Formats: sequence, C-alpha cells, structure tokens
Amino acid sequence: MTHPLITQDLIDSYQKDGVVLIKGLFANHVDTLRDGIAANMAEPGPYASENKKQGETGLFFDDYCNWHRIDQFRDVIKNSPAAEVAADLMQSQTVQMFHDHVLVKEPGTSMATPWHQDGPYYFVEGRQTVSFWSPLDPVKQATLRCVAGSHLWEKEVLPTRWASEDGFFPDEGQYIPVPDPDAEGMKVVEFEMEPGDAVAFNYRTLHGARGNQSDRRRRAFSLRLVGDDARYVERPGRTSPPFPGHDMIPGQRLREDWFPVLLQR
Repeated sequence: MTHPLITQDLIDSYQKDGVVLIKGLFANHVDTLRDGIAANMAEPGPYASENKKQGETGLFFDDYCNWHRIDQFRDVIKNSPAAEVAADLMQSQTVQMFHDHVLVKEPGTSMATPWHQDGPYYFVEGRQTVSFWSPLDPVKQATLRCVAGSHLWEKEVLPTRWASEDGFFPDEGQYIPVPDPDAEGMKVVEFEMEPGDAVAFNYRTLHGARGNQSDRRRRAFSLRLVGDDARYVERPGRTSPPFPGHDMIPGQRLREDWFPVLLQR
C-alpha cells in the first residue's frame, strides 16, 4: 500500500520524467529543519563551502553529510514519511540512507546553481534513486529547475566544480558537456513551493536553480536515498561526497553500517 501522499499518477510521472512535486512531505518538520540548518551553519562540517564566483554578490552556503552529528536532521530522517514516499516513487522494497545536503542562498545572491546531474558525482549507480529537495522558505524565483526525462539519457553529464566550472575529473568520452536547457528548448519543470514541500528527482535528472534576488533567505534541505538496485561504482576520480576509507568494491551494495536501511518492506 502506498503512502497517502502518493498516487499512481505521481509514481508514473516519476518513472517517466524523473521529477515530481510532493506537497507537504516535510510540512510537520519545517521548524526542526530550520533549527538543524542554523546548527549546521553555526558549526560547518569539513565539506562546507561558500560558493562564489568573481564578481558575484551574496552568499551561497552548502554543506553535506552532517546527519550523524546534527540531531534535528536525524529526527526528520527517522520520523518524516520520506523513506515510505521514496519506496513508492522508486518502486523499491528497501530504502537506504545516502546523505543529507544543506543549500542556503542569502538575499541578493546572484550565483545560480549550475545545471548538473548528481549521479556522476556519486559512487553509486542504479535506477532506483531519489533526492528530496525541500525549501524552508516560500520560493518562486530561486526554486529548483529540472529537465524532464533527462534521467533516461544514454550518457551522463560531465560533473564540474561549481565555482571554477572545471571538470570534476577527466572526460574519456563517457560524458556529455553541460547543456543549456533553456537555449536548447528542453522541457524544464519548476514549481512555486511552500516550506515543507519537496521536489523528488532521480540522481540522473539534470537540475539547477537561479540565484536568489529576493529579499528573503532561501534555505533548502536535501535528503538523498537509494533503493534495491543501487550498487557501488568506481569513478575516474574523486567523488563527492568522498566517504574516505569506505572499503567497498564495485558491484557491492552500500555498506549498511555507514548507509543504514531506513525501510524494508
């Protein structure tokens, strides 16, 4: 039986387009997530960065892999319906934790989130993946933008470093250059969202976001989960997150002591 937030139409759309809007997924956890982001920004982790290109205004803070040390994030991962909704969308019997990610654009932040797919940065492959992106402030202009159907492309997009725009690792022909979806007439899906709503998208869905030219912050919490077919894969270089010392081998399921199973049906 599916979770009450999920319909068969949503499942079908997720499989076809690689992106859907889940209204109110974290609606009962907005204050908890706001407190968690405040704690994260007060004490950033080792992967935190303040993305800024030369000449850009404002502040674009991001950090990930902090759920182990931030109580509020663990609370939401455990007590929200995210794992059940993920199982429905992925059509998976299991849901396994991958990592959390915080992205904050302060008012007047001109830097856009570049177009990218998450999958090529990660050391996991599989069709059963989902990332939830949930704003903790109302968003219109600075909302997430996704290219429908891009999760089914034959080749993945070359991952790049956001500030420098350099390739994350050498391209030996298995990647395509970062496209310009607006100029190329691709179907871009975006939603006006309230705090606690969530965009659910596949790791291979091309996405990005505009800068935040509004007069309010745009805080967002992302939760990345994987399903039955997710397996460790080696990349041509360093992955992000790196998870040093994981000791996994290609084709192996992610080790459950590091990436716990949140749901087993």
